[in-house]
Amino acid sequence: MGIRLSFFGAAGEVTGSCYLLETDRARVLIDFGLHQGSRETELRNHRPPPIDARRLDAVVLTHAHIDHCGRLPLLATQGYRGDIHTTPASADLATILLRDSAELQEADAARDARRAARRGETAMPALYTRDECERVFPMFAPLPYTTPREIAPGVTLRLIDAGHILGSASAELSVKAAGTGGRATVFYFSGDLGPRGVPLLKDFQPPRSGPIAPAVEPDVVILESTYGDRDHKPLDSSVQEFAGVIDEAARSRGMILVPSFAVGRTQALVYHYGELLREKRVTRVPVFVDSPMAVDATELYCRHRSLFDDEAWTLINNGQSPLKYAGVSYLRSGEESRRLNDMEGPAMVIAASGMCTGGRIMHHLRHHLWKRDTHVVIAGYQSAGSVGRQLVDRVPRVMVMGEPIIVRAKVHTIGGFSAHAGQSDLLRWAAPLKGSGTRVFLTHGERQPRQALAARLRESIGIEASLPEYHEVCEV
Repeated sequence: MGIRLSFFGAAGEVTGSCYLLETDRARVLIDFGLHQGSRETELRNHRPPPIDARRLDAVVLTHAHIDHCGRLPLLATQGYRGDIHTTPASADLATILLRDSAELQEADAARDARRAARRGETAMPALYTRDECERVFPMFAPLPYTTPREIAPGVTLRLIDAGHILGSASAELSVKAAGTGGRATVFYFSGDLGPRGVPLLKDFQPPRSGPIAPAVEPDVVILESTYGDRDHKPLDSSVQEFAGVIDEAARSRGMILVPSFAVGRTQALVYHYGELLREKRVTRVPVFVDSPMAVDATELYCRHRSLFDDEAWTLINNGQSPLKYAGVSYLRSGEESRRLNDMEGPAMVIAASGMCTGGRIMHHLRHHLWKRDTHVVIAGYQSAGSVGRQLVDRVPRVMVMGEPIIVRAKVHTIGGFSAHAGQSDLLRWAAPLKGSGTRVFLTHGERQPRQALAARLRESIGIEASLPEYHEVCEV
């Protein structure tokens, strides 16, 4: 057996990241995330891939978003007893996100059980419980950026800053297998890459570049392609568009609802609103971050501020906070959240989930989506089948908490706030591979973005990229 790479998620889709790397003496799992989106897509979470958790030597987590870490509790229940290697910040964030995920799994299962009982049927149990989730956290083995660690026989890991969210990393795995004459095969999993030049976090580090470049070029690269077919709007114009929505809502005294990922996107939006206020470019309206998880995540951002970029540190050194300032309220309790339902605008509510698949944003949509003076700001990727994607596609009615709601609100899609690199940045990340002979697989993208990025890689860098499908196994 040489080296085998299996794609058990994020192959032809954006969520459910999961890759299995096997040699004659080691088995390493890279990410184990939830499939998210439509009901059919989410049912995949209950159909585990053919991975024997008891035989795994190591697990690597690139970052804490739930589509990368959301199935980790299943490993503990299936007999895995090894380490989960990730950055210190990702270990802290994953603890928050997985606890929230477990609560949602139990709540959804309880609701489905009640509905099934009324139909005389048996409901599917929770994917995992809060108690099962807690078993995972002692397995986290924090690994600072650029520090090599042997994590399995013949497998050495380094984590490189990916610039996506706090603690996000690309995973460089140096793998020695039988029949290679002692030479290592270098695998480079990009993880999710952030766009260059955005505030708070440092930019991604491409392979074979900078002072931390590996001594040898990567033999195999697994590159994300979420936005492989397009670039985002320029950040400056997106911030200005955001300001325009705020001013319009202020004039009409309407509510602004922002479905937002609790980790990464929420902090970026709070940062940009503060930037607009400091530059006197926007009407001041009260802002409510209505998400206990976002509150906890913001605290972690502040705790790990050593990972911030120079722009954020300039604010800190001037005695200002990038994330905490007058006019922004962070809400934890359900009672605080419910008070917002009766509030008159103008005001902005930033709440999870970012794709409108659950969470407190659903309550706010139910109360305000049917009003003409409401503004909904879509500031991130929306997976197929989600309520967020339906809003982007201008569906006239959406189902919110089991109730059909007419969409009279103005929906603004502002793509420049994405935490994912656009096509140009993905090509810039891959540019050091030109002329290398590196084998490239494109994952974490739907069909059109993957095909478009593959064409651009061929044209501009001379790389032929493969597009693996779900459950595909490749020999390297």
